[in-house]
Amino acid sequence: MGLSGLLVLPQAFGAIYLGETFCSYISINNSSNFEVRDVVIKAEIQTERQRILLLDTSKSPVESIRAGGRYDFIVEHDVKELGAHTLVCTALYNDGDGERKYLPQFFKFMVANPLSVRTKVRVVKESTFLEACIENHTKTSLYMDQVEFEPAQHWSATILKADDHPSESNALTREIFKPPILIRSGGGIHNYLYQLRLSSHGSAQMKVEGSNVLGKLQITWRTNLGEPGRLQTQQILGSPITRKEIELQVVDVPSVTVLERPFLIHLNLTNQTDRKMGPFKVSLSQSDTQEEKVVMVDGLQTLALQQVEAFSSTNFHLDLIATKVGVQKITGITVFDTGEEKTYDPLPDLEIFVDSD
Repeated sequence: MGLSGLLVLPQAFGAIYLGETFCSYISINNSSNFEVRDVVIKAEIQTERQRILLLDTSKSPVESIRAGGRYDFIVEHDVKELGAHTLVCTALYNDGDGERKYLPQFFKFMVANPLSVRTKVRVVKESTFLEACIENHTKTSLYMDQVEFEPAQHWSATILKADDHPSESNALTREIFKPPILIRSGGGIHNYLYQLRLSSHGSAQMKVEGSNVLGKLQITWRTNLGEPGRLQTQQILGSPITRKEIELQVVDVPSVTVLERPFLIHLNLTNQTDRKMGPFKVSLSQSDTQEEKVVMVDGLQTLALQQVEAFSSTNFHLDLIATKVGVQKITGITVFDTGEEKTYDPLPDLEIFVDSD
């Protein structure tokens, strides 16, 4: 045949990894003693899911390749799928007798995962913390250009570092001349920590209610020879966000109170919905146990509050009195919505110190 498969790729291409660019130099050799003409060349990558065309000269065939000559080309492909791949190269040409001939060649290779990313999500008060551990599975060290967390809508993210309080000039210098983070071959790891916050409250919190999508990581790196790689994780999930309709918070509690003398605690009631709520009744509910209450309401047992507008709040105070000295607990402060006839979870217990004088 006019074109032969003398140039055969090795059985193993070497390490080919997801997120990198597969690049192959291909040479079509005319090993005959006659010229071949009108050569149509195709090269494509085949995977279990798809076929990607890399080169097709159908519309402008190579006019001729002389006897002993060759035609060279380079194909590139951004590897985005794990598993078995096949590089298919074909040539359609006229031989010395003008007969149309067809030559296919197949080169198989496997694509492996260069990195593993393990994440943990922790919630502390109003903040969500994301830990990401990146492990290098390749046989070469990787220089991480960027490990950036792209938060989902209504979230913001800040990367936390050990030296998070540098001087302004040093911080600017480090931002411009960032030393690369090296993750060594064969199981080297590096950890990243991000602090996530809801970018705004109120309506934004309503829109993400019930959703547990936090965002995804964009990872870029370079090998020892400077070859780039890029991966994007799937969406990282946290705990589903539940929105409280009503939030009751403590504004101020006296540090010391006097036995059997009235004192005030200041509270704030926030409506976190997009509709008007209330009126409300605030009271100290009875405990499930038979223990006598040490701190009680001084005066009317129920405090009435007016309606609260959407995404608004109101401040109020409760008159209380303590009947026993020492460290005591204020328990069971409860809000009841008279409009919807709904009782909300009580305020967490508060501790006060009661003096005898």
